[in-house]
Amino acid sequence: MTSPAPDPAEPATTAEPATPAEPAAPAEPTLPVGVGPWPGGPEAWPDDPRYDPELLANGDARNVVDSYRYWTMDAIVADLDTRRHAFHVAIENWQHDMNIGSIVRSANAFLATEVHIIGKRRWNRRGAMVTDRYQHVRHHETVEDFVRWADAASLPVIAIDNVEGSKPLPAADLPERCVLLFGQEGPGLSPEALAAASATVQIEQYGSTRSMNASAAAAVVMYEWCRRWA
Repeated sequence: MTSPAPDPAEPATTAEPATPAEPAAPAEPTLPVGVGPWPGGPEAWPDDPRYDPELLANGDARNVVDSYRYWTMDAIVADLDTRRHAFHVAIENWQHDMNIGSIVRSANAFLATEVHIIGKRRWNRRGAMVTDRYQHVRHHETVEDFVRWADAASLPVIAIDNVEGSKPLPAADLPERCVLLFGQEGPGLSPEALAAASATVQIEQYGSTRSMNASAAAAVVMYEWCRRWA
C-alpha cells in the first residue's frame, strides 16, 4: 500500500519511522437513512450548481443532514465555511492514537473552524467516518510550529488535561476565539504542549478512573464551548 501524497501547500518533511500498515480511508459510509434518486427523473432536477448529477440520478446515502442531500462535497464545505464557529481544535499525534478520528468527527459536528494535527502527518482516519472531507485539517510538524501559527493568528491555546493546577471546566474561561488542545489516550498532553498553553482546563470526574477517554473529553469541551458561544 502506498503512503498518501504530501500536501503540496506544505514543505517536504523528513521520513518518519515506519508505523504499522494503516487501512485505506473508508469510503463514504452507506447508511439506511439515505434517499433514493430525485423523483421525476432528469427533467425534474433542480437547476442549481450545488447539486451533484450522480447523486440526483442514483440517490444519496451519505451521512449528511437532510438540508445537504444531493449536494456536492465542495458545495457542502463552502456552505459550512460561511458559518463555522470561532474555535479551533488541536490534537497531538505522536503514537498514532485511534481517538484522533473520533475527535475530528466531533469537530465537524460542532463546526470547528479547523483541526490541527501536531506531530506525525499520518493519523488514523477510521474513526472520522469520512467527516474529514468536510473539515479543514492542518498539519504541524512540532509543538513549536503549532505555537508559532497560533501566535500569528492571535489565538490563545487552551490545554485540556487533568493535571495539577488545571481549572474545572464550568469555572474555566473558554474564549470565543481560541484553540482547544487535546493530548493522546494515556500520556495526555506533552510537557511542551502544556507549557505553550495560556490556560489548562480539566473535566471534573466522579468515579474511580483517573481519566476519561480522549475523544469523549474532546466532545464534552467542544459542546461546552458551543453552549457558551454558539
